[in-house]
Amino acid sequence: MEIDLLLKIAGIGILVAVLHQVLSRAGREDQAMMTTLAGMVIVLTMVIKEISSLFVTVRTVFNL
Repeated sequence: MEIDLLLKIAGIGILVAVLHQVLSRAGREDQAMMTTLAGMVIVLTMVIKEISSLFVTVRTVFNL
């Protein structure tokens, strides 16, 4: 796994956490929740791409 992917995920997590806190304190709980969900979708998309790449590598190694 590349360190670049981990740094991207950490950066997104920090950004989402800060935005969630700011929006929560401003009284916009629904927008804070939507921001958190959007961050999770972005990270899950990145992770799914890596898992797909892993499966392709396993298929080529075992000639499936």
